[in-house]
Amino acid sequence: MSGYLTTHVLDTARGCPAEGIKIALYRVSGNSHHKIAETVTNSDGRTNSPILPEGDFKTGTYELIFFCGEYLRETQDDLQEPLFLDQVPIRFGMSEAAHYHVPLLLSPFGYSTYRGS
Repeated sequence: MSGYLTTHVLDTARGCPAEGIKIALYRVSGNSHHKIAETVTNSDGRTNSPILPEGDFKTGTYELIFFCGEYLRETQDDLQEPLFLDQVPIRFGMSEAAHYHVPLLLSPFGYSTYRGS
């Protein structure tokens, strides 16, 4: 089995998928970041295809950056500037050729993630 990476965003404050969030994927080596993909979440809070497909997969350290600010401004009332969460970076390692799923559970004042399936 070849490896690949998927992700999605759930709005835990509103209890629904988060549509329209831009996501960038970087490969990390030391202090160097190299952007390898960029996408936007669909109406289900998911990307239309793996953000890192099988043909491009390599083990190593990666970082997803979720650009949540615009979404939070549009969906939440009474948020003050600067936002508590505008961009959410998640750095993680992929050590084997497998399916990695890294979701973001988001609210205006907190987030969590895990390795999903």
